[in-house]
Amino acid sequence: MRALLIAWMLLVTPAWAVQPDEILSDTVLEERARDLSKGLRCLVCRNESIDESNASLARDLRILLRERLVAGDSDQEAVDFIVERYGEYVLLNPPASGSTWLLWGAGPLMLLLAAGLGYGYLRSRSAAPAPDQTPLSPEEQARLDDILKR
Repeated sequence: MRALLIAWMLLVTPAWAVQPDEILSDTVLEERARDLSKGLRCLVCRNESIDESNASLARDLRILLRERLVAGDSDQEAVDFIVERYGEYVLLNPPASGSTWLLWGAGPLMLLLAAGLGYGYLRSRSAAPAPDQTPLSPEEQARLDDILKR
């Protein structure tokens, strides 16, 4: 029973990241805030959204996002405001534009480079001359037999 309780606590921990005092009374605004915060990266936890993170900076970002929505910003305006302050790194899924083209293209470029190097290596191995396959002379065979008997 205790193991089940611990497992349950580990599974629902991200749901506890948003504190009760952060939740908006307007359920529509709260739903918008939760949806938007799932796409924003916690700057402390790296690949965790601010909706899941318990870090104090994530809490500050959640509060800032909710303040912008209460002030009347659209979803895009609220996200743009946060991106303007913290950079594109705050987006969990940044758009492929400007400086992020290198990041988006690095994976496929490395794959192509590795495939090309592997192909070149295999081609050079197949083009290499076969090793000399001449049999041992009777003297060499006798010497080898003598060494192996020791």
